[in-house]
Amino acid sequence: YGKMPKLWICEFCLKYMRLEKTYRNHVPQCQIRQPPGREIYRKGSISVYEVDGKTQKVYCQNLCLVAKLFLDHKTLYFDVEPFLFYVLCEVERDGAHMVGYFSKEKESADNYNLACIMTLPPFQRKGYGKFMIAFSYELSKIERVVGSPEKPLSDLGKLSYRSYWTWVLLDLLRQKQHENWTVKSLSDVTSILECDIIDTLQAINMVKYWKGSHVICIAPKAVEDHLRGANYRPPHLLVDASALKWEPYARAPKAKKH
Repeated sequence: YGKMPKLWICEFCLKYMRLEKTYRNHVPQCQIRQPPGREIYRKGSISVYEVDGKTQKVYCQNLCLVAKLFLDHKTLYFDVEPFLFYVLCEVERDGAHMVGYFSKEKESADNYNLACIMTLPPFQRKGYGKFMIAFSYELSKIERVVGSPEKPLSDLGKLSYRSYWTWVLLDLLRQKQHENWTVKSLSDVTSILECDIIDTLQAINMVKYWKGSHVICIAPKAVEDHLRGANYRPPHLLVDASALKWEPYARAPKAKKH
């Protein structure tokens, strides 16, 4: 397969084929019209499916191979069992068309809420990347944990996350500007890691280090000026938490020490 100039991929089951003839024969026979998992979000034509890497191993491996076509740093293709995959789709009459996905470890010692993220090229610059980032934090809120993406981030990842964190924090500070905010209280509300909050607010000069701790400096006019800037536009797509039907993955109980 690696020597072929072109591969043919079924957009629904992600089976890949060397020959166009094989692909043309496969398409009318393929009965799959959505990712092989549980639909946990639906708002209008936007849907998210949770797919378990253990029970749908081949699909998730193929998903990782598709991601490798567009992510140079992608190294994990086959060891998918420890991960859950969240596949974002546009739903039409003929089925749920994948536009991107993100993955997260079922059990992360560091509370990483996102391991890998990919938006297919035809759907980029439409707000789907930020939507998936926001979605990962909505899952963290349900889990009642503070989350963060797996580090180190790529250059593009840093830009995307910094933009998302900045908008979330500024929007919250604008809405509740009379609250006595601390870095910890912002983290509790947003599920964003404290060090990510500090880095984000330092970049816009809204936090200072004083007497051994970080103090948030809120100037309402500065918040409004930042939010009006071209770099801090609200996301095109917002996650509606009321449309999310999800329960945290049941972690294996820790073995008792004898």
